[in-house]
Amino acid sequence: MVLFRLLPLLSALLISVLHSLPWSIDISESQGPGTVLQIFSFNCSFYMPTLELLGVRPPTSFFNNPSLHRKDKGVYLGKVTLSSSARLDALAVNRYELQLQYKCGNFVTAGPLFVHVQRDPGWIQCAGPFASPAGEFIYVPETVTPGALLYTLLLPGLGVQRAQMNITSAQDPPFFPGPFSIDDQGFLWAPSQGLSGQAPKAFPLRILVSLGKGQSCKGMLTVKVLPAPTSQVSFLQKAQSITIPEDLVPGSKVIQVQAKGSNLLYEIISPVPSPLYSIGQVAGVVRTTAPLDLARAQDAGVTKLQVKAFERLRPWASAVFDLTVNVRAVNQWPPRCHPALLVTQIPETVPVGTALHTLTCFDPDSASNPLDYQLQFHNPPDSTSLRLRDRVLEVNTTLDCDTPGACFQHAASILVLDDGQPQMTTEVPVLVMVTPINEFSPACVPRTFRVREDAGPHTLLGSIVGTDMDYPRNSLEYYISGGPSTFAVDRLSGELHLLGPLDYERQKLYRIIILLIDYNQDWDLNSHRSGSCTVTIEVEDVNDHAPECEPPFQELTIYTPLGRSMEVTKVSCWIPQEPQRSTLSYSIVGGNSQNRFRLQGTVLMYNDSVLGPPWPEQPCTYELLIHVADVGPSIPHLSTTATIIAHLVPWKASTVATSTHRSTVSSTMTPLIVTDVETFWKPEPWFVVVVTATGAVLLLALGWLLTRILQGFAQSLQASSKPARALLPNSNQGNEGSIKRLMEAPRMEISQHFDGRAHDVCTGRDYLFNTGTGARRWL
Repeated sequence: MVLFRLLPLLSALLISVLHSLPWSIDISESQGPGTVLQIFSFNCSFYMPTLELLGVRPPTSFFNNPSLHRKDKGVYLGKVTLSSSARLDALAVNRYELQLQYKCGNFVTAGPLFVHVQRDPGWIQCAGPFASPAGEFIYVPETVTPGALLYTLLLPGLGVQRAQMNITSAQDPPFFPGPFSIDDQGFLWAPSQGLSGQAPKAFPLRILVSLGKGQSCKGMLTVKVLPAPTSQVSFLQKAQSITIPEDLVPGSKVIQVQAKGSNLLYEIISPVPSPLYSIGQVAGVVRTTAPLDLARAQDAGVTKLQVKAFERLRPWASAVFDLTVNVRAVNQWPPRCHPALLVTQIPETVPVGTALHTLTCFDPDSASNPLDYQLQFHNPPDSTSLRLRDRVLEVNTTLDCDTPGACFQHAASILVLDDGQPQMTTEVPVLVMVTPINEFSPACVPRTFRVREDAGPHTLLGSIVGTDMDYPRNSLEYYISGGPSTFAVDRLSGELHLLGPLDYERQKLYRIIILLIDYNQDWDLNSHRSGSCTVTIEVEDVNDHAPECEPPFQELTIYTPLGRSMEVTKVSCWIPQEPQRSTLSYSIVGGNSQNRFRLQGTVLMYNDSVLGPPWPEQPCTYELLIHVADVGPSIPHLSTTATIIAHLVPWKASTVATSTHRSTVSSTMTPLIVTDVETFWKPEPWFVVVVTATGAVLLLALGWLLTRILQGFAQSLQASSKPARALLPNSNQGNEGSIKRLMEAPRMEISQHFDGRAHDVCTGRDYLFNTGTGARRWL
């Protein structure tokens, strides 16, 4: 039972090893809802597993909760698919991290699934407000120049391609002053008649974008015409010049500009595009967008920006501000190193002091300045496996991969610092992969198992527990080296099972050699080590053979003197298949009416003295059942029954010495009992009462008469006993005839017939008698 309870835990540990590593998949941005991202396979035999999506980074509703269904017994398949709201855009987000959690009973494991969204140059995507049901709204003043550029439609995927754009909605007058137009670059132009007097109308435009090959998308643009402005936008000053250091990182604040007006927005109108600076549309904060490296970009020293402020609802109400940005040179070059990344792979048996890499660094600001080197570990943080000596990365301690989490991967970095102001540093990542080596051979302890010889196939005898000092510990396979095919060992668990039948009498002891082979403990998957141990199997004796008697059926004719005991026969029984079981018990279990027979060990004795005189004078027949059972210590106790039919003939003065006539049936023959039931007449009750009363009177009379006859016969017998004994030695020839007559006597039965019924005076029992076949059926 303990082994069965451990099975779910072993299965869960195997799942943990397989699914603790992260998954990473690539998917095209053109994939739509219902796309299957990943299929997982899990083993869970004793519980109902679950697979959940705990969260997505960045947050989105593009992914469905994973589905999980049963494929086979104990095997489940999980799927992660895109939801109905999925609209992938590699330009917007090109990487998602899905946190998945799997449960199997009390075992819980979690891991990430990284989804990388790839660009699809041949795919058009209508994204943003333009593709929404309401469409996108743009606002233009009614004073806009006729035929002026109103809007530029930008769609993902069209940066390097040209598409056909057409306005498919009707632009019939008088509602439209003239048709709007859009070219293949997405530029929307005002009607040639202008929009004067069209405020506050709105013109909905449905646009179709086609790329060829059957790819297209559509969206809605609504142009709202605003009345002429009535207010002014202005800056406090027309121009300003500022100076900033070149070591500002991208995103640093440069200046905040402010203008007068309501609900204002800001944008840089010169240069367009602006490679070094950007402005917050609402707050007006100017920030750097790229490193201000004067050595690489000499034109970054002075930049003149024109900032425009305009009202949100009336973009034509605007003002322009001139901003000059001067960049001051700063000593900011960090040290440069070669190689910039240290990645190496070494076996766990590498000697201490082995050099892995030599790092070469210099300071671009001043090549003569000294540099400082520091080794910092990230995983594990307190590792002492590596050391840095005079820019040389060396092995510091003996590496051991035979402890969980001890090695396999060491992540560190070498921090290089200069002595400038401010101090600059360079970090060189270090990744050392330690590969395992199969150093030790597996071993197991010799075991002894006991099994009953009546054990059936597939009986579990026990488990062989192998050990291996290499990690992982349980990477062992078990085999039987030679030996009988009666036993088999499970290749992975080491459980030893019985396959064939056992026979204690043929073989009591088995010795088999268990071969252990390790795997997956070396970088080279073909590297294996082996070991072995001897398992002894002792067969326990089980009583599985009943005694046999020879012969199993005997029929005897016995001439016995009145009032004396004698030996009838000897019961000979034994167990041929198990001669060591020589102790047997014998008992009479049937047919011994009036207790005339008894057993002395294996000898059947007749005892006539138990009844006392007067003794019966007529032949009798007994069907004796002798129960023979083994009485050894093993169980169960098996038994058999021998049958002895004894015909008893009382000895008289005129007979010779007591003798016995035997008739036996071999063990291969079975006595035939013929049963014949005859119909008989059943009288009315009053008739039975009358006949019974009359019979009782007749029986009393006959009894009185028989008593008188027997008394006279006894007196005559006593008077003639002495002369008979004197003549006995000389009367052999005459006695032979008497013996023959006595031998025929058991075949006669004294009975009274009542419509097919008879009565035996020896046993006092009634039976049905067939006069044609001589068969009897006891009642």
